[in-house]
Amino acid sequence: MNTPTEKQLEDPLQQLGNPSYYNNRELSWLDFNKRVLEEARDDRNPLLEKFKFMAIFSSNLDEFFMVRVAGLLDQVKAGFNRPENKAGLTPAEQLSSISTITHKLIEQHDYTYIQVLTPLLEKERVKIIQIKEISGGDLSFLEDHFDEHIFPVLTPMAIDAYRPFPMLLNKSLNLAIVLRDLRKGVQNRNENKMAIVQVPAVIKRYIELPSKHNTRRFVLLEQVITQFIDKLFMGFEVKSVTPFRITRNADLTIHEEGADDLLREIEEELKKRKWGACVRLEVQSQLHDQQVVDYLIEELEITQKDVYFVQAPLDLTFLFSFYTTILASHGHLVYETFIPQVPKDMIGKKDIFEAALGNDLLFHHPYESFEPIVDFISQAADDPDVLAIKQTLYRVSGNSPIIKSLERAAENGKQVTVLVELKARFDEKNNVQWAKELEKAGCHVIYGMTHLKTHSKITLVVRRKKNKIERFVHLGTGNYNDATARIYTDMGLITSNEQIGLDASNFFNYLSGHMEKPSYHHLIVSPHDIRDEFLELIDKEIEFHKQYGDGRIVAKMNSLTDKKIIMKMYEASIAGVKIDLMVRGICCLRPGIKNVSENITVKSIVGRFLEHTRIYYFHHHGKQKIYLSSADMMTRNMVNRVEILFPILKDHLKDRIYSLLEIILSDNTKAREQDSSGVYHYVHRNDKEEIDSQLELCNRAYQSKKVENEKTSEEFSLKKRLSQMGQTLFWRHKKTLPAQKLN
Repeated sequence: MNTPTEKQLEDPLQQLGNPSYYNNRELSWLDFNKRVLEEARDDRNPLLEKFKFMAIFSSNLDEFFMVRVAGLLDQVKAGFNRPENKAGLTPAEQLSSISTITHKLIEQHDYTYIQVLTPLLEKERVKIIQIKEISGGDLSFLEDHFDEHIFPVLTPMAIDAYRPFPMLLNKSLNLAIVLRDLRKGVQNRNENKMAIVQVPAVIKRYIELPSKHNTRRFVLLEQVITQFIDKLFMGFEVKSVTPFRITRNADLTIHEEGADDLLREIEEELKKRKWGACVRLEVQSQLHDQQVVDYLIEELEITQKDVYFVQAPLDLTFLFSFYTTILASHGHLVYETFIPQVPKDMIGKKDIFEAALGNDLLFHHPYESFEPIVDFISQAADDPDVLAIKQTLYRVSGNSPIIKSLERAAENGKQVTVLVELKARFDEKNNVQWAKELEKAGCHVIYGMTHLKTHSKITLVVRRKKNKIERFVHLGTGNYNDATARIYTDMGLITSNEQIGLDASNFFNYLSGHMEKPSYHHLIVSPHDIRDEFLELIDKEIEFHKQYGDGRIVAKMNSLTDKKIIMKMYEASIAGVKIDLMVRGICCLRPGIKNVSENITVKSIVGRFLEHTRIYYFHHHGKQKIYLSSADMMTRNMVNRVEILFPILKDHLKDRIYSLLEIILSDNTKAREQDSSGVYHYVHRNDKEEIDSQLELCNRAYQSKKVENEKTSEEFSLKKRLSQMGQTLFWRHKKTLPAQKLN
C-alpha cells in the first residue's frame, strides 16, 4: 500500500488527490466479496445460510468478471494505459492485482467448502458424495437415471477439421474429453481426438440417491456424466475428462444515438451477450488434463493468469437451489423465520390514501412489510377517483403484482405512464418483456433518456376528490420488487405534500416530453444536481463546525467512489467534522489517515439482509437535514443516471431515521471497520453488550407491533367499558323519566 510522506502531510488540503489516500474501486469490491465469503465461516450463521453465502460469493464473482474485468481487458486491448484517477493504477496493473487476489480468494473458497462446510453438513446426515465412492446398487441406480434422463439430452461435439472448436455459452459447465480411436481399419488410431460435452443447464445439478442410514445423499450431475461418458463415444477409449467453465464479457454495447427503436436494439445486443470474449477459465483441478487446459487457453485466447484451478465443485451457484432442497428436511439449519411487520405508520389503517392525507408515511423494509406499497398501486388501479398513475421501474419480481396493477389500471381507463429501464444490467431481457406486456395492456411505456439509466424509484398517483386534485407520491431507496423487499433493507416514503407532488409531475413530464430541466421545490435530481447538493451540504457542515464545533455527518450507502465527494469529506475531516460512514460494498475513501481522515470512520455490514438503504444525515447545528435516495455516492449514480435524492421533512420521521442510524452504527457483531491501510477488521466489542443491528431491528419491529396491539387492545377495552357504562347510565336515567319523554 502507498503511504503519504511527511512532506505531503504538512499541507493536507493541497495533497487530497494523492493516490495513497484512496482504495482502488475493483480491489475494494474484491475486499467486499471476501467479507461475503467470511460469512460462510461465521458460526453465528446457520449451516445452510453459510452455503448460501458461498453461492452469493460465486454469483458475485461471475458478474465481476463479466463486467468489471471484461471492461479492463477491453482497455488493455485498446492500448489504454493511463492510471485511474483515484488510486493511480493502470488497467494492466489492476488486472494483475485482481488475478493475484482472486486466486487467493479461490483457495479460501475451496478450503471453506471442502474442509469446513462439507464435514458439518455430513454431521447433519447430508452428503454430497464423490462418484468414486459409489458402488453396487447405487451405481446401478445412477446408470438407469443416466440412461433415462440424462443421455437423451447430451450432445457430444467432436473437434476436427470439419467441426471446429464450438462457441460455448457464457457460464456454461462443460466436459473436455480426450479420446483414442479403437475402431479397426482407422488410420492414425493412436492419435488423440477431442470432444466437448456441455453439462445441460436444464437438468438439476445434483441427483439424490436413495436414502441410506437415514442420510440424504447427493451426487453432482457432471460426475454422473463423466462416469458413463463412454456411452457417448462407442468405439473410442476415454483417456481423460476435464470439467471446465468459461466466463465471457457480458457488458452490452448499446448504440443509443442512432437507434430508431431502443427496445429492438437491446434485443439484438442480448443475443450477442452469450458469445462475448472469454475473460475467465475455471478448471476442476483434481481432474484436469494439462494438455487440454493448454489447448483451451489457446482456443479461448486468454492467458495463464485467466485460468483458475478449483478444487470445490465448479459454479457453486447451484447451492441456491440445494439450499431449498435441504430446507425441506433440515429447517433447523436456516435463519429463524422473520415475518415483516405492519409498518408503524399503517397500524390500524386500511386506506393508504387517507393515511397519507393525514401525514407522511415512512416504511422500513424488510422489517416492515412491503405490502402497503403493493396495495398503494393496487388501490390506485381500482379507485374510480384516480385519474393517472406514473411510475419508474428498474427491477421487478418475476410475477410482479405491481405490473398486474398497472395493467389493470390501464384497462380501467386510467392514464398510466411507466418508465421501464431497458438498460438495467442483467435484467434487460425481463424488462423488454415487461415493456411489451405493459404496452399491450394500454400503458404508455417509455424507455428512459439517451445515455442515462433511470435508476430513481418514484410513483405518482393523481386523484380527483370532491372536484379537487390530490397528488400522492411514493419515493424509495430500493426497487419495486416484492421479492427482494423481503431480503433487502430499504426505506420509502408516501406523501401527499403538494410541493413534492408538483415536483413529481414535473419529473415525469421531463422524462416523457420535450422540456428543459425543471426547477424542483424539494427533490434533488441527477445527473449532476445530487453531487452538487452533497458538496454544498458538506460545505455548510464545515461552516457550522467552524462556528459551533458540533459538525457531524452520517451516511449509509452501498458504495462510495466519487472522488469529488471523497475529497470534500477529507476537507471536512481536516476541519474537525466527525463523519461516520456505513458503506456495504466498494469504498474508495480511506479513513484514519493522519491529518487527513482521522475524523472519519468507515464500517461495512454483511448480514442476513442485504444492506441497500441510502441515508444521508447532516447535523447542521441541530437543524438535522436527512435525505433518502436511490443513489449511492458513486460518479455513475450522480453523473450518468437519473436518480432522486429526497428530504425527510417531518421532525418525528427524522428522529426515527436517526435512531435507526444509531442502531446500525452500534453494531459490534456483523460490522467490520476499515483501517487506514484499507483493510477491514471486525469491530472490537470491548466487553460491550453484543449488538447485531439487523437482529435488533427485527426485534424492535416485533416489539413495536406488540406495543401497538396492546395499545389497540386497551383502547378497545376502554371503549367497551365506556360503552357499558353509558348503557348503564342510560337505563338508570330511563327509569326516572316519564314515558312520554322517551317517545
